[in-house]
Amino acid sequence: MYEFHARRRIEFSDTDMAGVVHFARFFIFMETAEHQMLTGLGVRPGSYRDASGRSFAWPRVTATCDYLAPARYGDELDIRVTVERLGRSSLTYGFDLSCGPVRVAQGRITAVCCALEEGGVMTPVPLPEALVERLGQPLVG
Repeated sequence: MYEFHARRRIEFSDTDMAGVVHFARFFIFMETAEHQMLTGLGVRPGSYRDASGRSFAWPRVTATCDYLAPARYGDELDIRVTVERLGRSSLTYGFDLSCGPVRVAQGRITAVCCALEEGGVMTPVPLPEALVERLGQPLVG
């Protein structure tokens, strides 16, 4: 299973009035770690155009997060990203977020590689071959 680690210091803007990280920020933390991982693998996260001018994007079809302990301003999180499932056109990531020895949250995101067609239609396409090779995992289904 492919694994990547990212670090994130909790900033004041991440917290609510009680000084605890607002629940929605965890999705930003997970997505940022995903983007760092993809960039490190040589894949452009977000929407992009290939050499032929065709547009692609990675819409999310599932996103979950379980909150296990509070994180606060100034804490430094370790975000472990694993590729749990490598489909024909989708990737499912698992996320474990911890502060020192304390697990703070765990989440999962499934993203689908899509071509952006005329009129805003998104059509699933196979994952980029270079990404599949770099992840070193067999495709599922």
